[in-house]
Amino acid sequence: MMEEIARAKLNLALHVRGREPDGYHRIETLFAFCEHGDVLRVDEGEGLSLALEGPYGGALAAEPDNLVLRAARALRDRFAVRNGATLTLDKRLPVASGIGGGSADAAAALRLLTSWWGLAASEADLLEIARLLGADVPACVLSRTARGSGRGDALVEVDLPGLAGTAALLVNPGVPVPTGPVFRAWGGVDGGSLPEDFRLGRNDLQVPAIHVAPIIADTLAWLESRPGATLVRMSGSGATCFALFEDETRRDAAAADLAVARPDWWGMATRLC
Repeated sequence: MMEEIARAKLNLALHVRGREPDGYHRIETLFAFCEHGDVLRVDEGEGLSLALEGPYGGALAAEPDNLVLRAARALRDRFAVRNGATLTLDKRLPVASGIGGGSADAAAALRLLTSWWGLAASEADLLEIARLLGADVPACVLSRTARGSGRGDALVEVDLPGLAGTAALLVNPGVPVPTGPVFRAWGGVDGGSLPEDFRLGRNDLQVPAIHVAPIIADTLAWLESRPGATLVRMSGSGATCFALFEDETRRDAAAADLAVARPDWWGMATRLC
C-alpha cells in the first residue's frame, strides 16, 4: 500500500480580472499549500475502484463520477496501463469549501498512481492531464507556491522567503458554497493586477461569497479577533477562511478557542509548505 497527501490549497490573494465569452473568469491568484489535507491510499485491485471514508466521505457518496477516478482513468489511458488499482480516499476536508479538496484529490491520484504503476511520467505530463480535469488541478499537482493566471492554470512558481512553515488556522462554518453562484454574484469590475506582496492584495470573491453565505462574514470576524493573527482572508470562492499567525502557540490557542466557541465549525491547525 502507498499513500499521498492531497494538500489543502489556499488562495493567499485572488483578483478577478474579467469574464470570458465561454463563461469562465480570468483571475490572478497566489496559491499556497498546507502540510495537511485529505489522504489517498492505493492497493492492488482489479480495474479501478474508489472507496470513501473519513468525516466528509459521505458527502461524496452520491457523486456518479468522482474526480479521483476521472484522474486515474486519464492517467491509465495516457500511458496504456493495464494494471488496476484500489483507491481509498480519507476525506478530511469539507466539500465545496474553497480549499481545492476535489482538485487536490485528483492531483494526488495522478502523483500516487504514477509511482504505484512505475510510470515514466514527468511533472509536465501530469500537468497536461490536470488541465483537462479542472482549473485548480494543475496548481494542486505542483502543491508548491505559485502565481496563477488565466483560469488559474497558467502557473509560475515563486519563492517567498519566510512563507514556508507559517502557522495557519483554516476555519469553515459548515456551509458548502458552490463556485458558480459566487462568480455570478461578482460585480464585474476588474480587480486589477495582483501585487507582488500578496498581503496588499485581497480576494475579490469574498464580498460576493458573503452575499451567498453571510456566515462567512462571521467567520472572518472571529478570526480577525484572534491574538497573533497577521492576515485573515477567505480562500477561493469560500466558505473556508484562514488566518496566518505569528507563531504556532497563538495558532494553537485560536484552535482551542474555536473548539469551545464554535464546536459546529470545522477547523484545521496546520502550516504552509
